[in-house]
Amino acid sequence: MTATLTEPSTKAPATIGSSRTRRMVGPTSRFVLLLFFLVVVFIPVYVLLVTSFKPRGEISAADTWSLPSEWTLDGWETAWERLRDPLWRSMQLAVPAAVISSILGSMNGFVLSRWRFPLSNLVFVLILFGMFIPYQAVMIPLIELVTVDANIESGIPALLVTHVVFGIPICTLIFRNYYETIPNDLIEAARVDGAGMLQTYARIILPLSAPAFVVTLIWQFTSIWNDFLFALFLSTDENGPVTIALTNLSGGQLSNYQASMAGALIAAAPTLIVYIVLGRYFIGGLMAGSLKG
Repeated sequence: MTATLTEPSTKAPATIGSSRTRRMVGPTSRFVLLLFFLVVVFIPVYVLLVTSFKPRGEISAADTWSLPSEWTLDGWETAWERLRDPLWRSMQLAVPAAVISSILGSMNGFVLSRWRFPLSNLVFVLILFGMFIPYQAVMIPLIELVTVDANIESGIPALLVTHVVFGIPICTLIFRNYYETIPNDLIEAARVDGAGMLQTYARIILPLSAPAFVVTLIWQFTSIWNDFLFALFLSTDENGPVTIALTNLSGGQLSNYQASMAGALIAAAPTLIVYIVLGRYFIGGLMAGSLKG
């Protein structure tokens, strides 16, 4: 009886090595891709920041990427002087409009998700229809309705009413989807205890609505702060938000480029701070409302 000797297989180590290589290539490629997109995003920020500190006579297309030979705050001082009051007006507009539209959207979302009534689905569709109307198509009738028929003062009051109304559809959609994820047992328990619709909303639903409120508040604040079209038609440079003032700051044939760059950074700072502070809550709120609906 003879024993047969077999050579040791070399396929297993090769397989282990190739799988290890694939595991290393995956994170490396993702890191390189993310780094590339990070550089692309920060290139305009770099140009804005560098140009804002340059003396006025040093700004030219050939020296876009170079650091200033003399650092100066003249552009920042000019931008702050021109944008200080409009920034405050934008804050007076964005914060109340975001809060009011979120509260109204929360009420609508609760009623449409938990309290069925005749033609409730049609009402929901009609509310959502407001999301798809081009603003340009309703701008002239909107001016007549707000400033003439309703006799609302142009500027922040007119913009406040407009943004609240146009923010209701998206807020209603977000809250309706979020409230669909709340267990029915909570609603039924409140009904058994004799709670009506308003009591159920105030005592049961509203304390659970923090994730959805974070989403709508951030969404509305950012949209209202960056709005230019409504501000252009319903306000002026004297009573309008920061977007109008920023446009006038950068307009003209002899543009003050360092002031324009500094003004763009100043105007973008509030929304940037909001996303840095509340960004993870924003994503968490979106995920909470996407489980059902």
